[in-house]
Amino acid sequence: MRKTLTTSLATLSLFAPSVAVSEGLTTRSLNMYGLPGGLIDMPTAEVAPDAQLSTTVSYFGGTTKTSLSFQLTPRLTGTFRYSGVQGYKPVVRSGPPPVRYALSAYYDRSFDLHYRLLDEGKYRPAVAIGLRDLLGTGLYGGEYVVATKSLGNKFRLTGGLGWGRLGSYNSFATLGSRPTALIGSGGIPNYDKWFRGDVAAFGGLSYQHNDKLSFSVEYSSDAYNTETGPDMLSGRLSHNSPFNFGVKYNYSNAVQFGASYMYGSEIGVYASIALNPKSSPVIGGNESAPVPVAVRDMKSAADLGWVADPASKQQIQKSAAAALARDGLIIEAMRVDGTSAEVLIRNERYDIESQAIGRSLRSLSRVLPASVETLTVTQSSNGLPAGSVTVSRSDLENLENAPASAILERVRFSGGSNIRDLVRAEGIYPRLSWQFGPKLQLSVFDPDSPVRADLLLNLEGDYHIAPGWIASAGLNYKLAGNIDGLSPNATGAVAVNPAYAVRSDARRYAEGRGPKIDHLTIAKFGRHGENLYSRVTFGYLEQMYAGISGELLWKPSNSRLALGAELNYVAQRDFDQLFGVQNYTVATGHVSAYYDLGKGFHTQLDVGRYLAGDVGATVSLDREFGNGWRVGAYATKTSLSTASFGEGSFDKGIRITMPLSWALGNSSRRSSTTTIQSLARDGGARLNVDRRLYDSLRDTHGAEMAKTWGRFWR
Repeated sequence: MRKTLTTSLATLSLFAPSVAVSEGLTTRSLNMYGLPGGLIDMPTAEVAPDAQLSTTVSYFGGTTKTSLSFQLTPRLTGTFRYSGVQGYKPVVRSGPPPVRYALSAYYDRSFDLHYRLLDEGKYRPAVAIGLRDLLGTGLYGGEYVVATKSLGNKFRLTGGLGWGRLGSYNSFATLGSRPTALIGSGGIPNYDKWFRGDVAAFGGLSYQHNDKLSFSVEYSSDAYNTETGPDMLSGRLSHNSPFNFGVKYNYSNAVQFGASYMYGSEIGVYASIALNPKSSPVIGGNESAPVPVAVRDMKSAADLGWVADPASKQQIQKSAAAALARDGLIIEAMRVDGTSAEVLIRNERYDIESQAIGRSLRSLSRVLPASVETLTVTQSSNGLPAGSVTVSRSDLENLENAPASAILERVRFSGGSNIRDLVRAEGIYPRLSWQFGPKLQLSVFDPDSPVRADLLLNLEGDYHIAPGWIASAGLNYKLAGNIDGLSPNATGAVAVNPAYAVRSDARRYAEGRGPKIDHLTIAKFGRHGENLYSRVTFGYLEQMYAGISGELLWKPSNSRLALGAELNYVAQRDFDQLFGVQNYTVATGHVSAYYDLGKGFHTQLDVGRYLAGDVGATVSLDREFGNGWRVGAYATKTSLSTASFGEGSFDKGIRITMPLSWALGNSSRRSSTTTIQSLARDGGARLNVDRRLYDSLRDTHGAEMAKTWGRFWR
């Protein structure tokens, strides 16, 4: 029963053939809880545009809610919320304290799911079902079934039934027995409460005056018993009326502000920012146009006189290297004969690999002799061949002005050729790459200070010794920050071995200014046949651990499935992050399965032993977009008990990757990744190792590249 409802919602959204959503009830408006809808505090059956990602900050009655909402599929909305309630001191009714709370505020995390069951018809309203705070402490727990109907182009009428908090005011029925405890340790689905207990009705009407301005009135079924009850030490809310009145102003398509008069006593305000990975803020692009494909004179295609001239081959390689370099593509090795040619390229500019392939082939068509008919571009990963694309030069010439899908049908993907068949270019090894600048390191959800940060001056460099050999180093010096102010055991966790907190001593690694060694490693990458890859990394692997890490990956180029195994033996580093280590050592490792589910969804399962010696599994699900955006979540459950893990019960988090090219309009391989997770826990903690094989290789393989093939001709 625990997994039935959430699993079925996700399954319906991912794989149901009829997932189209009525545009009539799609909205960019958000309510005080960060959910899509034109009302204020109550849910509606509206949904946001597919893939919309939004952040909402709202305040009223001493409570601040910060919400992150993502339209997971056209029907399914997920919302993560972090709330601060001023003057609230919860009474813990069972189990360990959920969090350490400051004297002035209580901080709570919650997660919602909202699923559109039915679309609006001519006479039928749209219908949605929702679970509020389904994994949290229960502070905002509630469930609802809601219907919304458009009345012309301006009005939308909503009515629904609520349970939990949404069934607490003027209830008219009771369905079963609902557990009364409000505060638990959190993190575990509170399925024993879903759609049980008192039932109350709510509703409202929204009016879209114009593109900028909208108004709403609602009848709320939330009695705000917590905020008006005895657990409030100060700032107790006055609930004088169930009616709320609001106004919203759209500053732009991305930014919205709102104000409301709530419950007959309070003024509420909110602001939201929304963006959509499908729609770049930059129309078109700022990069230079690609060179056109050169069409051969077929009379010269039979001329093979150049093959016997070594000087001609050298000149061809120099010309090819110069042509590709103009697009930021480096030829590391090359082979050319009378009728075929292959180049091994290092892509330093394009985050979409199909674009790098297309530009390489265009340039090659302009410098290779007319007799060369078969062209292969192989991409380099850590100095070794990864994925290859082979195409007929005639198809390249004939299909340049056709849709990219036409040439996709003609190309052949493979796992890369044998490096011994290629001639290495001069001056490629050894080489040094480095970067220097500021770096912001964040820590969130400390109950005494929800957001902490350190500003570091950071120097990183990679020395590419030879193909497959990389020495890497990272140094930093703290300029300012307060992560070292984290309270001891702020996570509420009990260490597996009290003498060795494998992650929860993060504050001690933040003490002092430095300089500190973030990492100092030597890595060796190998390729053992077309589908088998390896990595061995030795040294100071990350901020907290030093040792050796080894990995094997089986990854066919055209398969959705990949399998991997990793084994590590590490020692915990000294807190000053110099060269010393402590006397805690541990062997960890995982076997992993990676699978592309299709329709833009990707999943990963890791099973093994974690840093604290606990055994368990991590499962993750990501929605990925052809422009490099990724939005996903993960959860880890191990043999560590809920009580030992502490507040949250098990490790979980949300991660968002935004490619800079999407925001800037210029080609760039850089991206920004944000991970939202609880404070560092000892349970489910995994070693951080740079350049794990799957993420290094997958974008160069055909199964992944076919998703972004629309960029081939750009």
